Amino acid sequence: MKKTLKKIALSLLAVSLTAAALTACGSGGADKGTTAAGKEADGKKVLKVAMECSYAPYNWTQPNDANGAVPISGGSDFAYGYDVMMAKKIADELGYGLEIVKLDWDSLVPAVQSGKVDCVIAGQSITSARLQSVDFTDPYYFATIVSLVKSGSKYENAKSVSDLDGATGTSQLNTIWYDSCLPQVPNANIQPAMESAPAMLVALSSGRCDLVVTDKPTGQAALIAYPDFKLLDFAGTDGDYKVSDEDTNIGISLKKGNTELKDAINGVLSKMTKADFDKTMEEAISVQPLSK
Repeated sequence: MKKTLKKIALSLLAVSLTAAALTACGSGGADKGTTAAGKEADGKKVLKVAMECSYAPYNWTQPNDANGAVPISGGSDFAYGYDVMMAKKIADELGYGLEIVKLDWDSLVPAVQSGKVDCVIAGQSITSARLQSVDFTDPYYFATIVSLVKSGSKYENAKSVSDLDGATGTSQLNTIWYDSCLPQVPNANIQPAMESAPAMLVALSSGRCDLVVTDKPTGQAALIAYPDFKLLDFAGTDGDYKVSDEDTNIGISLKKGNTELKDAINGVLSKMTKADFDKTMEEAISVQPLSK
C-alpha cells in the first residue's frame, strides 16, 4: 500500500506541486482517525482495547478528559481507571495510538476472538477456562478476594468465610467470585449472578443480599461510593476463600496465536513491579467518580 501511494504521489508531483501538496495534506480531518484496518491514515498503529468502562476502579466512564481520560470510540464520553492507565502506558511504550472500545462483560472475549479489538484490558482473571478461548499476557495486577457487607448487618464482624454462614449472596456473572467463592460460604443462599459490578453493588445496597464477593480493588472503590459498606478481608488467615493464582492473577487477553502483540505487551509489563501496579491502582481509586 505504501509503495502504491508513493507512485501516486510521484505522478501527482509531475503534474503539479500544488496538487501534490493538497493530496499529501488533505483537508480538514480527512486523513485523521483510524481506518477499519486498525491503523491511522498516517501509518501509525492503533491499539484497540476493549473494556466495560463501568467497573471501577479498573475502568469507568466519565464526561470529560480529567486526569488523562481517553475518548470512548463512537461516543462523546471518556474512559479512565487502572485499565486505561495501563493501556496508555503500553501504547506509549510501543509507540501506538490508543482506542478504547466499550463493551459488555460477556462481549469482551468474543470481541478479541473475532479481531474486533486487539486486546481486552478489563480486570480479567487468567483462568484455565478463559485460556481455552484466548491467550493472556503475564499478569498486570495481582488481586485478593474480599467480601462486602453493610455496616450494622449480622455479618459485619465476620472474621472468616465460615462466619458468613447462611448469608444471601451474589456477585458478577462469569467471575470466579460467583462461580468459585460464593459456594464456599456455608449454607449460602446464592442469588442469580449480576450482569455487571455496578449491578452487584446495587443489589447489596438495596438489601437484596447480605454480601457480595469481589476483588480488593473493586471493594475499596465501592467503599467510596457506598460509605455504609464494610469490607471483609480474610487474606492471610485460615478462614480465607480458597483460590488459586489463576483466580487472582489479572491479565490482558488477546486472540490466540497473536504472539507478536503478546510479547510486546509482556516486554512493557516486565519493566514494572508489583509495587508499581499497586501504586497505579491506588491512584485510580483516588480519582474515581463518586457516582453510584
